[in-house]
Amino acid sequence: MSQDERKALLALDPVPPERQEKYGPHPSQVIDLYGENAPGGRIVLLHGGFWREEWDRTHLSPFAAALAGQGMRVALVEYRRVGGGGGWPATVEDVDAALEHLGAPASVLFGHSAGGHLALWAAAKRERAAGRVVVAAPLADLARAHELRLDDGSVAAFLGGEEKVETTSWDADPMRLLPRIPVEILHGTADKEVPIELSRRYANNWGGRLHLLPGVGHYAPITPRTPAFDVLVRSLR
Repeated sequence: MSQDERKALLALDPVPPERQEKYGPHPSQVIDLYGENAPGGRIVLLHGGFWREEWDRTHLSPFAAALAGQGMRVALVEYRRVGGGGGWPATVEDVDAALEHLGAPASVLFGHSAGGHLALWAAAKRERAAGRVVVAAPLADLARAHELRLDDGSVAAFLGGEEKVETTSWDADPMRLLPRIPVEILHGTADKEVPIELSRRYANNWGGRLHLLPGVGHYAPITPRTPAFDVLVRSLR
């Protein structure tokens, strides 16, 4: 399921932004803007990819453009990633700097997968990060994700090595960080990349609203023109 969804997502042509802004000197410290003339508040997007350099914001650009096509103002944030100057704490520092650069709190802060982790981190660390947070298939429990060795040890790679996982987790793991703003979680029951148990554990721990997407894998919610995308759009509204 997830592999078919991944192929469908990556088959989409990237959509260039209407405008781009830099929030720092590094090439990855940029924000792509879509739907700039749309009324209302802005939705800020944080892409996934297990924090790794090979996954950049490009794969989320059709999603950003589709939201703009539905009348939303969208900011798609890029950040430094593992293998490109990122990892802990540079990656979260970039998210913090990007939100600071955008100014007024977003209406919604959205993150997918590792971007979901970053959104949940911001929900705990930034009092006015957004009106609310919506995440899809988030890496919401770093300790459990590390135990499961998701994406070949991505959590250890992000945190700087096996020896730093336990000590760093106190500042990095959403399971240990009380969210300051409302959190809504969507997670497909057929997700093989990020098991649904991570979202269940977070929702049970902090009371976030969890919506299960029956038969849905990891990528369908961020792929335009899928039923899971339509469900996600309703949550973002």
